[in-house]
Amino acid sequence: MHVFRSLLEARALPRGCAVAIGNFDGVHLGHRRLFELVLEHAHPREAAAAALTFDPHPARVLRPELAPPLITPLERKLELLAGCGLDAVVVQPFDLAYAKADAAEFVARDLAGHLGASEVVVGRDFTAGRGRTRVEGLAPLLGARGIALTLVDPVAQDGLVVSSTKIRELLLEGNVEGAKELLGRPHDVEGSVKRGAGRGRGFGFGTANLAPLAMLPANGVYAVRAILGGQPYGGVCNVGVKPTVQEAGPLECEVHLFDFDGRDLYGELLRVAFVARLREERRYPSLDLLLAQIGKDVAKARELLRAAGGV
Repeated sequence: MHVFRSLLEARALPRGCAVAIGNFDGVHLGHRRLFELVLEHAHPREAAAAALTFDPHPARVLRPELAPPLITPLERKLELLAGCGLDAVVVQPFDLAYAKADAAEFVARDLAGHLGASEVVVGRDFTAGRGRTRVEGLAPLLGARGIALTLVDPVAQDGLVVSSTKIRELLLEGNVEGAKELLGRPHDVEGSVKRGAGRGRGFGFGTANLAPLAMLPANGVYAVRAILGGQPYGGVCNVGVKPTVQEAGPLECEVHLFDFDGRDLYGELLRVAFVARLREERRYPSLDLLLAQIGKDVAKARELLRAAGGV
């Protein structure tokens, strides 16, 4: 998959592509339906199947105080998009200057001009340009340029409409199992391992303190699968403030990896996928009771991971 870092750069893409447009945060099942249609419509006529997305998320520029947390930062999004079989992804930088363009300019300059698109695939709630022109207003602008428009109905999974907003809601509830159903995979976060207080190793449960680049689920203890240096591990992750061992502290993401060799991980890249929620985070009357509970968490996580296809 070729990644173009602007629409201007994407002029190198052969004319006549089919393109899905959106933010694609999470690259969930609804997004994947758009990509399936792009592939179905582009490849039989030997055209490129492409996606157009924006960075940063437009809400972070236009209404930063209301901007949602990211399910997938850009590089993880690109990795997931590549897994969808697309030929190209265009990442258009989004700033206040770019936001001034109306829908007519977006179609003429970007879709017809820079991309040379022959077809646009979007969800029915898609809006474009200054004033957020809806698809009813976008259709004649595209038609005037000879660009076909395909509208995709919302995708439902087990009675829930799949959306990035709903996935964020589920994660904020700690419902990582529900989020997995809408994403089509477990929610994961990635980041470098940072220095912590070092208590876990002294307690017999060494942990890696992760500086995550994406949103975390609600405070609690989770069974996780992790990737470190290309090697898979099962594990337990605590998201929270560790109320038993400290009076107050920042939100942290600590991961105990099963069957790990114990080497120093500081600065290494770690990816953690949340498989199941084990319990809420809570304060225990004593350290001994906390350690006993952690032992139970580890046993339960191993059991769940084995049942879900191996630790």
